[in-house]
Parts: sequence; C-alpha cells; structure tokens
Amino acid sequence: MAPKKRPEAQKPLEVVLRPRSKRARDSGESEPQAKKLSVKGCGPGRRHDSTGPWAELPSLQVPQLQPSSSLVRALHQHRLGRAAWPSMQQSLQQSFLHSLASYRIFQKAAPFDRRATSLAWHPTHPSTLAVGSKGGDILLWNFAVKDKPTFIKGIGAGGSITGLKFNLLNTNQFFASSMEGTTRLQDFTGNTLRVFTSSDTCNVWFCSLDVSAKSRMVVTGDNVGHVVLLNMDGKELWNLRMHKKKVTHVALNPCCDWLLATASVDQTVKIWDLRQVRGNASFLCSLPHKHPVNSASFSPDGAQLLTTDQKSEIRVYSASQWDCPLGLIPHPHRHFQHLTPIKAAWHPRYNLIVVGRYPDPNFKSCGPYELRTIDVFDGGSGKLMCQLYDPESSGISSLNEFNPMGDTLASAMGYHILIWSQEDEARK
Repeated sequence: MAPKKRPEAQKPLEVVLRPRSKRARDSGESEPQAKKLSVKGCGPGRRHDSTGPWAELPSLQVPQLQPSSSLVRALHQHRLGRAAWPSMQQSLQQSFLHSLASYRIFQKAAPFDRRATSLAWHPTHPSTLAVGSKGGDILLWNFAVKDKPTFIKGIGAGGSITGLKFNLLNTNQFFASSMEGTTRLQDFTGNTLRVFTSSDTCNVWFCSLDVSAKSRMVVTGDNVGHVVLLNMDGKELWNLRMHKKKVTHVALNPCCDWLLATASVDQTVKIWDLRQVRGNASFLCSLPHKHPVNSASFSPDGAQLLTTDQKSEIRVYSASQWDCPLGLIPHPHRHFQHLTPIKAAWHPRYNLIVVGRYPDPNFKSCGPYELRTIDVFDGGSGKLMCQLYDPESSGISSLNEFNPMGDTLASAMGYHILIWSQEDEARK
C-alpha cells in the first residue's frame, strides 16, 4: 500500500516535574508517613499505625542489603572462579530490591484524552519511551530533556493502539497494531512507511504485535483468533486461525526467535515452532488456563514464560517443561471493560516480575483498605518482595515496564504516564 501522511497533533502536553520540597530535602527531618511512597518491609520490631488504610498494607520482607564490601568480595570471588554466577546474580538482585525502597515518581505526563493502552522503551536511550492511547495517539517522550515530546495524533474513537515496538534496524521508526484495522510501520513525523496487515471490515482488528530484527519477521494477532506472520518487506508467510477467540498477545522468544507464544481469551496459551507450522493444530504445547489470558511473555534469557490471566493468577513456565507451570502466583488484577488489561512483565536483568494490583473484595487475602500498588515478585519463588505506591497517584497501573537498563520504571495509569526512579537519581 502507498505510504500515507498522518497528522501531527498540536495538543499541549501536561508534563509535571515533581522535585522534593525544601522541607523534605532537609536530612535532619523526615517526611510525614502519609506523604511517603510505600515500598517497605515490616520487620517484627516495627510499629504500625492501627488505624486508617495504611494499617492494611501487607507486611513485606525486603531482603537486607549486603554491605558494599560483601558485594566487592563476591565479585572478586566470581572473577577468581570461586563463586558461581547464580549466587552472584542473587546477590545483585537482593541489592536491587533494597534500592526499590528509595523509588519515587519524579515525572508524570497526561498527554492523552483517552487512557494509555501500550508502551515501549527505546532500546538504546534509557530515558525515552513511546506510549499509545485508546484514541490512536502516540507519544515519544524523552523525560530527561525539557524539549516538547513528539506527539502523533490518532483518529480518536476506534483507533486504539494495541501494540508498540521500536524498529531495532532504525530506531526513528516503530511498529504499531491497532483497532483501526492495521499493523503498520511508521516514523515519528507521522508518516506511514508500510502497512503489513489491513482488515477490510470494522469487525476485525489487530490486538497484538511482536517483531524479530534478527530474522526480519513481524507477527500480529487479531480479534477473531488469526495470527499472521510476515517478513519486513511486507510479504505474508502465513495466516492461520490459531485460537478460537481474540489473540491478546504474541511474543517471540528473544534467544530463539523461531519460538512463538500466543495468548487468547479462549483460556489458552500456545507455544509454536515457526519452522514447523503447518496448520492450527501444529503447536508444540497448549497451556490451558482457568480464565481468559491477557499476556504471555518470555523472560529475557528465553528460558521462562510469564502469563497473566484476566482474574487472579500469574503463572511462570519453564522451557524444560512447558506443560507444567513452575509456579502459580495468586494476584488480584481482574478484567474491567474500561480498564487497560493488566499485564505482568519481567525485569530485564533480574528474575523479578512487576505487575499492577487491582484489589478485589472476593480475593481471599483482600483487606478492607487494600491499596492499588505496583507489586514486585520473585520469579523463582513467587514471593511478593515489595510494593510501590504513591498516595497522590493512587489509580490502577495496568502496564508497568522497566527500561532496558532496569533502573527506571514506567507505568500507565489511566490517562497518566508515571516515571519511577531512585530518589537520588531523580533529583539529579
């Protein structure tokens, strides 16, 4: 199809910087408890306020930070071959978990007139991300500079951006799937460079997207169960109905990009070998779930698969045994029509899972004042390690992803985009 020009928006953006007050910067005076962000563990000797919503915040044990000398010693032992890498990695992970106690929201933006529906970090610029909205708007935001963010205006109702991926071969471009009925390649000036898929009816749209730069492949799924594989020249390799209902997520394995995971509201996740796909029954494994599934994503090392259903369960599968989950993590994140579906995500460097909480009164461990936190779980044990919460931004964070360096977190909370980082780094 011929490239077309998409209009560039003129809408002013609300980008709010949140420096600490002079009072809070005074090292001799701590902030009031109600104004602090909660990322805390509660040891046996810690006092609790027995009244108010803070009393119901779960007691969390955050691993103790090893002294810097211990970390240096561990690095030295590993270099000498006396310490295994898993042990070294665990020490670094515990140190990172301890640092989460100082994470704060230091920037916030509300550029859209409809809720945010997708986000993607720039692969090489750790302070730049792209965010799509339900109205089809797309924001490119480098929050480290004061320049006005790039904003591409969408079509409004019916244009929801369902998937975003930067083009690793040219990071001034991005791939997007949408309810507009297309999967396309665009640049940030608003030009559509290539249309990979386009439906001929308003009853079919595209819900998910992934891209392999190494194999030069694009894969996308639609709302009636079809998955389409194309090369980057736009040639369709196959189009198969792999699920009975909407395909909510597609993911290529980052280490073996011939391995594909698809998730659907038909309550299944399926694993496919792209080299052996001959029809809709040629999957390697089908993973049944109790409820429709929002997402299925491979870990950064490709060895594990993380799934999020539409009710109250997160699962972790291992490549060594796809048909049996390593762990089932109970977690409230139920589906709601006017809420961007909640999706758990991996940390890019550690075996950690981050996911937004939507308190459910029917969930067995739900308290009367449970907070809408961002939860961080250990991917191995399934243990809740810590929670992020800001009383001034207390909505439901549907999408939460760390940047490629793993030190900054972006959250999509309704109309807002929140940037979390360590307090000292945020101040800089």
